[in-house]
Amino acid sequence: MRPNYHPEGLYDESKTNVASTSSGEKPKVQLWHQNGRCPEGTVPIRRTKKDDLLRASSMRRYGRKRHTTANPMSVNPTMLNEGGHQHAIAYVQGDKYYGAKVTINVWEPKIEQPNEFSLSQLWILGGSFGEDLNSIEAGWQVSPDLYGDNNTRLFTYWTSDAYQATGCYNMLCSGFVQINSEIAMGASIFPTSSYSGSQYDISILIWKDPKEGNWWMQFGKDYVLGYWPSFLFSYLADSASMIEWGGEVVNSQPDGVHTSTQMGSGHFPEEGFSKASYFKNIQVVDSTNNLKVPKGLGTFTEQSNCYDVQNGNNGDWGTYFYYGGPGRSSNCQ
Repeated sequence: MRPNYHPEGLYDESKTNVASTSSGEKPKVQLWHQNGRCPEGTVPIRRTKKDDLLRASSMRRYGRKRHTTANPMSVNPTMLNEGGHQHAIAYVQGDKYYGAKVTINVWEPKIEQPNEFSLSQLWILGGSFGEDLNSIEAGWQVSPDLYGDNNTRLFTYWTSDAYQATGCYNMLCSGFVQINSEIAMGASIFPTSSYSGSQYDISILIWKDPKEGNWWMQFGKDYVLGYWPSFLFSYLADSASMIEWGGEVVNSQPDGVHTSTQMGSGHFPEEGFSKASYFKNIQVVDSTNNLKVPKGLGTFTEQSNCYDVQNGNNGDWGTYFYYGGPGRSSNCQ
């Protein structure tokens, strides 16, 4: 299968000069390509090993997220306590959305506890933040529990009931239909950016095919990866009501203090390019299947002294923001 239509008005990446200082390079091929490729007519699926299952808290929870979507409308103080998830995001709401596109700076943040993670992603959301939330998610993550290492990896996620019984990461349950033989979900992204050094970006586009109604995902300019069938969802069968972009970490409060798990590069937004992580060329897909600049972009973070977000706008990067932070410090206990 192929999507019937691509969104119009794709940001023309050929216009941006990769050699310019404000532009990240594209990462090289996925690491597993060093050992070979998949033949035509097959798709790569990361092998699940016994150790992967043994690291999970239970078989039922394997490959699943706990409820973790940032709700900018209410900061629930209990979420900041034990096992809480923390976010630094930008978001739009108040319209019907049919997709989103973004270029994400890629880092390898340090994780303090194996049961914590750090990710940078976009969320396509439908419904309320109750029991029936629909979400489609994609980006990069470091998750020792899920993968058994600290590599930065490409991932997807979906749920149609607020992370309760449906959905999973990558290909760990049925749902996402992969059609691409070159890019593997959950595979390592390499190389990653370095502080004051080379910067690497990935771009992700998720959009709803106007004809079939399925939600498609594209990685970079060349790789249509696959789709989430429309029948998986209730609200998203029609459209999304909110889009979020940004970072998320688990703060399990080891020894009763805030985790030192990093978000983004582990540095605050004000440090700027090549030091802080960013999302740039943020766009949404409207009802006419056109990519547009998001109107009324808001930002949200639970504890800006731990992880923060700062948005902006310019000719080269369009709508963008810097985000992230070090977690525990003298200002973040």
